[in-house]
Parts: sequence; C-alpha cells; structure tokens
Amino acid sequence: MKPSADGPSDEVLGDLESGDVALVGVPYDADSSHLRGAAEAPQAIRAQLFRASANPCSELGVDLSETDRWRDLGDLGLANESGAAAAEDRRRIESLAAAIARQGARPLLLGGDHSITYAAVRALARRDETITVVQFDAHPDLYDELDGNRFSHACPFARLLEEDRIAGLLQIGVRTFNPHQRSQAERFGVDSLEMKDFRDGADLTLDPPLYVTIDLDVLDPAHAPAVSHPEPGGLTTRDLIDLIHALPGPIVGADLVELNPRLDDRDRSATVAAKVLKELLAQMLLEP
Repeated sequence: MKPSADGPSDEVLGDLESGDVALVGVPYDADSSHLRGAAEAPQAIRAQLFRASANPCSELGVDLSETDRWRDLGDLGLANESGAAAAEDRRRIESLAAAIARQGARPLLLGGDHSITYAAVRALARRDETITVVQFDAHPDLYDELDGNRFSHACPFARLLEEDRIAGLLQIGVRTFNPHQRSQAERFGVDSLEMKDFRDGADLTLDPPLYVTIDLDVLDPAHAPAVSHPEPGGLTTRDLIDLIHALPGPIVGADLVELNPRLDDRDRSATVAAKVLKELLAQMLLEP
C-alpha cells in the first residue's frame, strides 16, 4: 500500500479502523551521536519494500498487497533540529502515535534514530500502563545522558523507566554493556538476553501487550553494515526473523530504527530492513 504523498492527515487518520497497522516514516536523527543520516531511512526502506522486483508475501503467508488492514501514511513533517525544535518534534511524534491509537489502530514507525521510541511509547502508555517493551538492539540505550543530552538516542529507555511509563523492558542482543548502563539496568529491573547468552530458539517469556522496537544494529554487521554504530557479534537476519515470528500478541505498536542510508552500499542494508519490516508487519496483521 503506497504512502500518502502528503503524509499523515486528519482525514487519513480518521479512515483507520480498529486493529489496522499505520506505517509512518519519522525522518528524525537530531538526537543521534557520532553520525547523522538515519533521518533518510524511511524513504530508503520503502524503496526496497515497494520495488518492482520485491515479493509482497511474508514468510507467514501474509500478502501485503492483498490486505487493507495496513496503510502507509507517509512521513511525519519534522524540523529535525536540536534544541527547542527537538522538543516540538517529540511532541509531534507523541501526538501522532496517540491519534493512531485513539482510532484503535497501531503505529509502526520507520525511524530515524532510536530517540523516537521514547515519544511513541509515551503516547501508548498514556492509554495502557501495562505495556512491555521488547527491544532488539546491540546497545542498552540506558544512559542517563550522553554528551549532555538526556533525550539522546542512547537514552530513551532510561527516560521511559524513570517516568514509570512501562511495565517492563526485555532487551535482546545487547553486547555493549558498560558499568553505568549495567547499573541502570539493575536500578530499573531490566531483563536482558545478552548476545553472549543467546541460543537458537530462545524461549521468550513475555507479558503482553507489547511494544516492539528494532534497532537494525542488533544484527551482526555482516548482515546489515549500514548503521552508525555497528557492533560485531550480533544476531543473524534469520535469528531476528524467527524471534519476530515468536512474539506473542497483542503488539500495540512498533518501530524500526537506525538504518543509515549514507553508509549503504547498493542498498543492501535497506533491503534487509525492508525484509524485517515485512515480517514484523505480517506478525502484527495475523493477530486477531
């Protein structure tokens, strides 16, 4: 389902029905450290998802071209600048996610850097305080602040947990804990399936409803090198897809973040991101 040329609008939002999945691009990377470029990811992922040679059928048997239970609302208009503009962009992201949820639909956001998750989950948690976040990531993103920025892409889960917005957080694939972030994980009672402990077919014990956030750097750089902070020793693409298929419902929202198209040779990582998106979307659509 091709995106709206004008991005999200009240008219389009009003057309959403209960249980629908609303795909929205969030071209934001003003809270990135080290490198910019993730703001260009929504269009890069769509280009691979909708390319003429792409197969719209997921491994779960869902043909994305044959169902009207999802729609691409286009990209959210954002300033994508630091300072006061960043606070306004967070408000816009939160407002849109809340508007989708009010229709009984579910947001699936294409980032963008990982800071966007804070605003999206915050919106959904206002309606349901029992949400468990499942975070696929090479990094814990639990810093109290990074380079003086408490809303950095390295901090979203510290903000959500200190505000008591979510019922729990399960991190999968992390392999960069330092003393500060390990202390934060202990402080907030975070469950982490670290990469060093990962085994094929891991049994995930989860209490739905779930919000699923996938940082593409959870994958080993051999599978998706075009990320700003690659970390060797990660999941394979097959590992990640199998874990997505094993998630219990309901999934009330999700995001896919941190692809950096500026680093992407022949769109290889964007192709992987589109595959991950297709399987996540199918998993959400199969829920009753």
